Amino acid sequence: MLKRLRQRIQDHIPESAEELGLKSMPDDALSLNEFDPTDAGDYEDSEDGEDLDGEDLDGEDLEGAGSWFDGDSKAFLASVAVHVLVVVGLASITIATQPQLLSVLINSEPLTEELAPLDIVTDIAYSDTPSDEFGADSIGSVDMALSSAPIVADVSAVEAVDLDVTIPDGDVNVTFTVEKAVGLIESPTSVRGMTGVGTTGTDGAVDRVTYEILQSLEERPTLVVWVFDSSISMVKRRQEISDRFDRIYQQLGIVQAEKEKRAEEEKREGAAEVPPLLTSILSFGSQVEILTKQPTAELSEIREAIGKIGNEGGDEMVFQAIKTAVDKFKSFRVAKGNNPARNVMLLVVTDERGDDLGLAEETIKACRFQTIPCYVLGVPAPFGRDKTFIKFVEFDPAYAQVEDWAEVDQGPETLYPERVKLGYQDSYMEEPVLDSGFGPYALSKLCYETGGIYFSIHPNRKLNSKVERKDTEAFASQMSYFFDPEIMDRYRPDYLSEAEYMVRVKKSPLRYALLNAAQLSRVGTLSKPKMVFIKRDEATFTKELTDAQLESARLYPELAEMSSILAEGEKSRGKENSPRWLASFELSYGTALAAKIRTESYNAMLAKAKRGMVFTKPESNTWNLQPSDKVTVDSKLEKEAKLAKDLLQSVVEKHTGTPWGILAGRELDNPISWEWVESTTDLNPPARNNNRNPPPPPPTPPMPEDEKAKMLKPPAPKRPIKKV
Repeated sequence: MLKRLRQRIQDHIPESAEELGLKSMPDDALSLNEFDPTDAGDYEDSEDGEDLDGEDLDGEDLEGAGSWFDGDSKAFLASVAVHVLVVVGLASITIATQPQLLSVLINSEPLTEELAPLDIVTDIAYSDTPSDEFGADSIGSVDMALSSAPIVADVSAVEAVDLDVTIPDGDVNVTFTVEKAVGLIESPTSVRGMTGVGTTGTDGAVDRVTYEILQSLEERPTLVVWVFDSSISMVKRRQEISDRFDRIYQQLGIVQAEKEKRAEEEKREGAAEVPPLLTSILSFGSQVEILTKQPTAELSEIREAIGKIGNEGGDEMVFQAIKTAVDKFKSFRVAKGNNPARNVMLLVVTDERGDDLGLAEETIKACRFQTIPCYVLGVPAPFGRDKTFIKFVEFDPAYAQVEDWAEVDQGPETLYPERVKLGYQDSYMEEPVLDSGFGPYALSKLCYETGGIYFSIHPNRKLNSKVERKDTEAFASQMSYFFDPEIMDRYRPDYLSEAEYMVRVKKSPLRYALLNAAQLSRVGTLSKPKMVFIKRDEATFTKELTDAQLESARLYPELAEMSSILAEGEKSRGKENSPRWLASFELSYGTALAAKIRTESYNAMLAKAKRGMVFTKPESNTWNLQPSDKVTVDSKLEKEAKLAKDLLQSVVEKHTGTPWGILAGRELDNPISWEWVESTTDLNPPARNNNRNPPPPPPTPPMPEDEKAKMLKPPAPKRPIKKV
């Protein structure tokens, strides 16, 4: 049987296949020639129990056995493909797991160490006279050592503190090198300046300007152009700046550098080096004058030029002076020959807004085009008003040595007034003046647009307290309250062109109503109404009431017109995003309504008395009209009174520490209506001196001869100060 099987297999396998099978068979594989006959029993014990004969192994079965892609192979490949797809699918699925959080509980016991008691100083001794020393030995102590010391000492007056600081060693790997030194990069983006920098004196502003000059010198050589106001009121400030020039140049290190350069120039031949800092002086009043022929680095020439400034009065052409300076020195922005390109800075010193506001926009454009920043050492603008008064103290012995109050133009802080004018019709000078937190609009916009700084200088500047009129310093404007610059920063005015300003105003009903109401002439209020009415007889009593009604009848139409204009913007309060505009509107509408209600209710209470009122006490003969917060004459007035109080209370709560908050609080302190109170008046009071004649005055002693001589000398004339 085995022989027949072997023969049949050999007959069905091609030669190439046989050779291929023999080549692929290992050496130790079992060949058919090595088949052990004893193993044939295994095949005989098959499951069928039949021998392998020729009928069981036909040719078709052998051909199927010889093919490699049979049914088992297909199943195997399909299984592999399915498993590969499953593995790839599982690998592409991402499952986010939440890391386990570890909770740690730390128990610590409080320290039981007792702190040493502090020695509290209760008695402080101070000196009324300022110290003559500078630097660390002055009243300012260490804080003033750097900025005020005229000479740098070899040994510091401040006691040194030994600090044991251990710095661990470390390895620093530098992975880059600087191929070439580079200067400051000029960005085409415009840089906005600052407009609410308040100082108490000129020294603080000059120190800040000195820092700005130093920053400019770090970039390139610089030309500083000082533009001085030549008005009489600026005499004191010009002298302060002139005395400060030595210290300015010493702080900048220019004086010593110039001395060293001159010493080197004497030892060698050649062209002189160009000084890094040059200065030029201009003055302006009704005319502009250039006081230095050429920019100079000599301190003597600078002081001499400042000394030439006169003491004029009249118009102040500040923007014409700035425009002249730009046109004169713009060539220094470009390098020419041995002269390098310089930065140009304008430093304007004035105490008014200027009388040539029509040139403001043109001047701002010229400064921006030439990239020339402007710094103004000015004064704070009064809140919501264009004029105020300064305390003028005569300094010239040729005139009478008296104090007087002169009117000056220092405001407003906005392009147009954004506050209604109420009250003080006959006593405008008595109206409380508040610091607006910013300078006059045009000059502040100049600094803001050119990247400079506006300094609001006032010697009486102090926060959280009122400045009395009598305490106002010489040549300073009278202001009662000053405010924190950080709080006022969010109330900065919109520094826009007039066209853009009006476009924004017309888009907002609230702003439009406020601006229209603010353009009205000053409207009076019941400042001193008649409040006591003695009823001697009915006719006299009625006439007094009628006469008192005349003033309220005259004021009511103007107050009603102002209130009706503001009422048009009340519905837009919720849409206004600017805190400045919202505070101005609520304050204006609240005060206008309150003034209207006081006037209307005053007239109504007098009319009620004319109709007849009965005394509750038999001895009463006088009706007294007293302020009251309760409105009883009309339900409409009662609703308006509630609205006025709500508006003013909103200003107090939302705008604390601002001019709006101060004025709203003052308005709330005044009752909004009136009430009648009866009393008794003695119609026949006794004489005050009991008919006794006063004693005669003592005889006048004879006047000394020297006093007679003084009286014969005519008094010095008083300076006419229409505008200083």
